[in-house]
Order: sequence, then C-alpha cells, then structure tokens
Amino acid sequence: MPVPEGFHVVRSHIRRNPRPGASAKRMSGWTIAGICAAVWLWGHFIGFGDADAAPPPAPAPAASVPAGR
Repeated sequence: MPVPEGFHVVRSHIRRNPRPGASAKRMSGWTIAGICAAVWLWGHFIGFGDADAAPPPAPAPAASVPAGR
C-alpha cells in the first residue's frame, strides 16, 4: 500500500507528518488564560500606576420656579 507524500504509517494507520515549527508559533489556551490571570492580578493587587479616578463634579442646582409664588 503506497503512502502519500507528507504522510507516514504508524501501527497500520496513515498519519500526517508533523509540520516543523508549527507548535512553537501557536499559544495554547492555558497560556492565554495564564497571561490574562497575571494581568488581572497585577492590576488588582499592584495597580497600573496613578490612575486615580477623578471625583464626580458637584451637582449644580437646577433651574426651577421660585419658591415665593
């Protein structure tokens, strides 16, 4: 039985040959989840610098009918 180019036989099964360097270029889901967790922990415990929230502006009185009428 001829094996097509780019494939090999393992225990009477035809398998595709591994691509060189393909696994090093991809990031696994666990790696991405770890990076997200590290960024969240950094922001939660250490902070991202002087990003203090500005205090809300004081409420201005609304225009209304005078009370003496």
